[in-house]
Amino acid sequence: MQMVKNIFIAFTVFWFALLLFMPKQELYFTLEKELAKQDIEINEKSIDEGLFSLNLIEPVIYVKGIKIATIEKINIFTLVFTTNINVQTLVLDDSLKAFAPEKIDVANISHSLFSPFKVNIEARGSFGAIEGIADLNKRSLRLDFNETTKALDTIRSNLKKDAQGWYYETSF
Repeated sequence: MQMVKNIFIAFTVFWFALLLFMPKQELYFTLEKELAKQDIEINEKSIDEGLFSLNLIEPVIYVKGIKIATIEKINIFTLVFTTNINVQTLVLDDSLKAFAPEKIDVANISHSLFSPFKVNIEARGSFGAIEGIADLNKRSLRLDFNETTKALDTIRSNLKKDAQGWYYETSF
């Protein structure tokens, strides 16, 4: 019993040290380099590193040099086994209003090592609420709109309807 206790303590200390000393900013800069290969650029005003998180303050997203979105704050929180990305106040560029909701108040993206090919997505904005799943194995994305609001009228041509309601589905 003493040996099991010592192994558990050693594992807990190792896990905590890994999280504490993990080079979060360097991992983020590596992600930026990988996104740059796809012509996606993120310009942030500042980066704040926390104990288990990384905050991007006022990032602006560009694709092929064209401004796509402005975000108030992105919080990336990881415990190695699970990672949550919280996006606050995402505003799309005016040229994209016909394709997607203009403003997203809060979006939460989560991934777990226990289901490595699934990414859960939740968002809330003027359009109502969205719940969705990105399947990395099948390379597909499905977003279910839980509420029907007037704000959906601008993007309704991109949506499909089934027994559960309106949804958006694509592959990547």
